[in-house]
Amino acid sequence: MEDHLETILRGIGPLGAYDQPVVESLGLSLHEEIVSDLDLPRHDSADIDGYAVAAQDLAGASTTGPVELPVVGEIVSGSGKPFAISSGTCVTIMTGAPLPHGADAVVPVEHVRGDHARVGFTRPATPGQNVRRQGEDVQAGTLVLPEGSVLGPREIGLLASVGRSRIKARPRPRVVIISTGRELREPGEHLGHDSVYDGNSSMIAAAVRAAGAIAFRVGAVGDDPRQFQRVLSDQLVRADLVITTGGLGHSRRDVVRQVLGNVGTVQFHDVALEPGHDQGFGRVLDEETPLIALPGDPVSAFVAFEVFALPALRRLMGRTPYRRPQVHAVLAEDIASEPGQREYVRGIFEVTHRGAKVTPVKGRGAHLIGHLAQANALIVVGEDETALNLGDTVRTIVLDRSF
Repeated sequence: MEDHLETILRGIGPLGAYDQPVVESLGLSLHEEIVSDLDLPRHDSADIDGYAVAAQDLAGASTTGPVELPVVGEIVSGSGKPFAISSGTCVTIMTGAPLPHGADAVVPVEHVRGDHARVGFTRPATPGQNVRRQGEDVQAGTLVLPEGSVLGPREIGLLASVGRSRIKARPRPRVVIISTGRELREPGEHLGHDSVYDGNSSMIAAAVRAAGAIAFRVGAVGDDPRQFQRVLSDQLVRADLVITTGGLGHSRRDVVRQVLGNVGTVQFHDVALEPGHDQGFGRVLDEETPLIALPGDPVSAFVAFEVFALPALRRLMGRTPYRRPQVHAVLAEDIASEPGQREYVRGIFEVTHRGAKVTPVKGRGAHLIGHLAQANALIVVGEDETALNLGDTVRTIVLDRSF
């Protein structure tokens, strides 16, 4: 397994970065350092609605002896006009509005008596009270996001707040997904007595999108080598990576192995993986587009995507770690496994008051997609392990978590 994964990761490099709109950059990896050109906040400003004052003017203010000041104006955010007050005056101010020159505190409305022209302050104020200081969040010239940062909603909000409308980032990989097999039909079509619906291409397309890439689901292609090669050739114009499922056997009907052995550098291996030992990787046709060939059974395809294709996608995107982290959980049932292969057993992971536990899903067949849909985790059984017992602490991959 490690040999095959290393071959894939060595054969795929990160995509080149280019300028992209910040609003479209969710999940992308920065290819530049972001240094702020401005302070946040840009100026001292009000933290609440109230009255901007010079704190020294309110010395000795109390409920029995309020200090009265005339209101000489109103400041609201976005007015675009600088404002100043003289000693012995005040202004009404809205949250976020710039503090006027001459003021150093903001008094909330509930601590003030009187009308709009003249008000009485019933408590003293301290300098800096209810004031947002210039640069207390971000200072101009400081690094706010290092290269390699993955952009989530909070990072995108920060970028926009420091005035960046575009950033240099690695793009989302474009992934073409092709299922093979003459028995496959599109969901909703009529089924013959020996045909089945193509679930693999939809499953893998969804997994590609969940990884943050762009999926182009071609659907099912039959067992005609010329048709498969024509479809593959037509799709490469929009592909940074191709993923196929099925067709990896050794009969003349196994179109993926038959065609790809002649149109590029794809090599096929019997990998020590259960389920899904048949695997392929290489580059195809004149475009030398990387291609990952997965098995046709749905559980095998899903497991192989998780352990081989997902790391490849994250490498294309410049994201690390490549592999989903493993956690430890207590095993709720015994598991037996064949030696010499790494097995990924479907399981249900949960955290109880006693800690994390994982329960194997009944049924180990590579075709049992109903059982696969019940699982939210994969239990890792090592190559040298033939039995894991109830109560053992086991390595577990928790699916669908961001990392």
